[in-house]
Amino acid sequence: MFPAPRYIRTNGLDMAVHELGEGEPIVFLHGFPELAYSWRHQMPALAEAGFRAIAPDQRGYGRTTAPAGVADYRMSQLITDVHGLLDALELDSATFVGHDWGALVLWQMAMLAPERIDKLIVLNIPHFPRLPTDPIALMRARFGDAFYIVNFQDSDEADRVFGDDPRHFINRMMRKNQLTREQFEKLPPQYQVVSLLRQTRAEQASGDALLSDEELDYYAAGFEQSGFTGPINWYRNWTHNWEQLRGVEQQIDIPTLFLGATNDVLIGLQHIEGMKPLVNDLTIHMLECGHWTQQERPDEVNELLIDWLVQRR
Repeated sequence: MFPAPRYIRTNGLDMAVHELGEGEPIVFLHGFPELAYSWRHQMPALAEAGFRAIAPDQRGYGRTTAPAGVADYRMSQLITDVHGLLDALELDSATFVGHDWGALVLWQMAMLAPERIDKLIVLNIPHFPRLPTDPIALMRARFGDAFYIVNFQDSDEADRVFGDDPRHFINRMMRKNQLTREQFEKLPPQYQVVSLLRQTRAEQASGDALLSDEELDYYAAGFEQSGFTGPINWYRNWTHNWEQLRGVEQQIDIPTLFLGATNDVLIGLQHIEGMKPLVNDLTIHMLECGHWTQQERPDEVNELLIDWLVQRR
């Protein structure tokens, strides 16, 4: 059973935090468009294995405060939220698990405040070295204005469309048995541009539903409360976050487990290979699934997490 939240005041937020178990603390950070609930399969398993599982709704999501300004969602604020959570729980450091945006937050935290991370577990998103050019400009040049990250910079259309029917949007996003990477790479170039607006408006959904009606209702209720502007504002700080990493050491010296997905179409094997020289103590496992790894393959993820954590105790 997924635990009800308690509220922690930190960095100007009322943060909804879910906890299970006792022992070594493991903090789970979700991505977009997710909630702490995306770790519902992992938290009971970790608690049963003797760990203290902790998962917040992050800034702008679900039951946590959603500040109004775009600048309120800069990476510096996101990391300060995590530090504030540790402080409120009276923890000097913890092991962290991150998926999607949660992974991006943790990679930057590992560069900027490694002393607060004991061990690092990352799903799907590898550690990318800082690019020499603004990544939004590169995405615009390569994928065009319809690419979802570029589209988010230019208008509030996605905020409104996703918010009109959160249940429909989540059901269109969180699906399994969609395209394999091989099938995706055979598509015409215009169909390799990932457009969340196009996916939301399509007459038919691709693949199979990942969530039960009850699970879908939980997500819908969370986003009916928070809306989507806060979560999308994370993306609107991409260039600022890139600028803030100028001159920052890119090497990671924290024990790290990376769980990749063979059919996460935005992440190629070359990206995972490119991470290897940047992470000094790195273990990699690949799972046959799409982007929603911990929800699509919960048993395998739980086994890999627990085995690695026990070995690293």
